[in-house]
Amino acid sequence: MNTPAPSRFSIGSAAPAVVTRGGGSIEAEGSLVDTELTIDATAGHDILVEVVAVSVNPVDVKVRAGGEIADRVIGWDASGVVAAVGPEVTLFQPGDEVWYAGDITRPGTYSRLHHVDERIVGRKPSSLTHAEAAAMPLTTITAYEALFHKLKLSKDSSGTLLVLGAAGGVGSVLIQLAKKLTGVRVIATASRDETSAWVTGLGADAVVDHRGDLAANVAAVAPEGVDWVFTSQTGTNLPAIVELIKPFGEIVAIDDEAGLDLLSLKGKALSWHWELMFTRSAQHTADMVLQHELLNEVADLVDAGEIRTTLTRTFSPLNAEQLRAAHALVETGSAIGKTVVTSEVTAEVAPAN
Repeated sequence: MNTPAPSRFSIGSAAPAVVTRGGGSIEAEGSLVDTELTIDATAGHDILVEVVAVSVNPVDVKVRAGGEIADRVIGWDASGVVAAVGPEVTLFQPGDEVWYAGDITRPGTYSRLHHVDERIVGRKPSSLTHAEAAAMPLTTITAYEALFHKLKLSKDSSGTLLVLGAAGGVGSVLIQLAKKLTGVRVIATASRDETSAWVTGLGADAVVDHRGDLAANVAAVAPEGVDWVFTSQTGTNLPAIVELIKPFGEIVAIDDEAGLDLLSLKGKALSWHWELMFTRSAQHTADMVLQHELLNEVADLVDAGEIRTTLTRTFSPLNAEQLRAAHALVETGSAIGKTVVTSEVTAEVAPAN
C-alpha cells in the first residue's frame, strides 16, 4: 500500500511543475512554462519524491530545443525527500533524502512531485544542501560508469588519463573520482585561467590548453603519450586523440558527434566506448541497481570529505523564469561546473574555484 503524499498534496490533486511547449530559442514563448500536473498513485518500484532542487544539464537544453513532445516535463537531476513508496519498494521509505538523475523515457524532474524507480536513486549526502546535491547525480553516474564500467579502472590502475572538457559537469566529477579511487595521473584540458584553476583545484595533475595543437600540448606534459582518453569534445579533436594516445589505448566518449572516422583507431588497435548513463533505465537492464549503489558510494565519499560538490551557480525559486535563466547560462557552453535551480530559501552562489 502506498504511503500518503505530503499533507499539502494528495493523490489525484495537482502539484506545480514546469513544462516545455515548443522547441527553439529559450526566449521563445512556451520554451518553459509554469503549470500544474495531477499526482498519480505510486506503483511498483517507484518512489514519489518531493523535489527541492534540480540541475540543468546539456541534455535538458537539447531536449527542450528539439520540442518533440508538447507539454513535456524535462530535467534529469534532482535532490529531494521521499513522499511515498510503491508496493515493491525496499530501498527507501518516506522521509528519506535522496539524489538521482532519473529516466529520459519518463517525465523529468522539473516537477514538485516526481515518480522515479528506486533502483536508480541514491542516498543524498547528508553533508550537502539539496542544491549542492542536485548538481551531481547525472554527471556522477556518467563519470563513474565511464571510469569503472567502461575503462575498468581500479585502485590498482596506473598510467595517464586525458580528460577533454574537464571543467564541465562530468569532467569535474571524473577528475575527483579518478584521483580518489585510482592510481592514475590525470591531465585535464582547459582554455581559460578560471577553468585551469578550477580543474587544478579538483585534483588534476597537469593542465593543457585544448586550443591549437592538442597533441603537441599533451606531448609537452606526457611525452610517451596517454593510456586513456575521456572526451566530451571529440569532433575535430579525434585526429589529435589518435595521435597522442598509446597503442592499445582506450577512449570513452559522451558527445553526439556525427561522422567520426573510427577506422582511424585501427592502426593503433584502439578501443572506443560510448557512455550514456540513461541506458540502464531506458533499457530496463537487470543491473539497474548499480546506479543506486554507485550513488550511495559517492555519497559516502562526499560525506567523508573526499569528493566535493560541483555546484557553481544557483538560481531560485524553482519555477519557469529561473529555469529559463539557467538554460540560457548552460547554452553559452562556457559555464564551469554545474548550474542548479532550487526552492531552498538559503540558496547562494557557490565560488567558481
